[in-house]
Amino acid sequence: MDKHSHMDHQRHAPEHHIASLGMYFGVFFALLILTVVTVAVSRVDLGAMNTLVAMAVAVVKAALVILFFMHVIQSTRLTWVVIVSAVLWLAVLFVLLFADYLTRGWAI
Repeated sequence: MDKHSHMDHQRHAPEHHIASLGMYFGVFFALLILTVVTVAVSRVDLGAMNTLVAMAVAVVKAALVILFFMHVIQSTRLTWVVIVSAVLWLAVLFVLLFADYLTRGWAI
């Protein structure tokens, strides 16, 4: 292997980001607090808002795990494109699911 191809490989190699221990503990405590919020919301009657609040907390917790523990926050643009595409596809599936669910004539 010649000198130039080795230098090209080093230039195009991904950079490794080392996260601090404080960041991990901060995200961990945020997840703990959000878990307590989830339990508290489950014990309070908010009517139709219970599911919405629980899902909002779950989305925030999932975003924290994906961004920090899976190191997506330091990833390349291609990784972000894949993740955004997956979230948009999931949103399409949810819209189709709820469109079907809400338009059915349920026999009570």
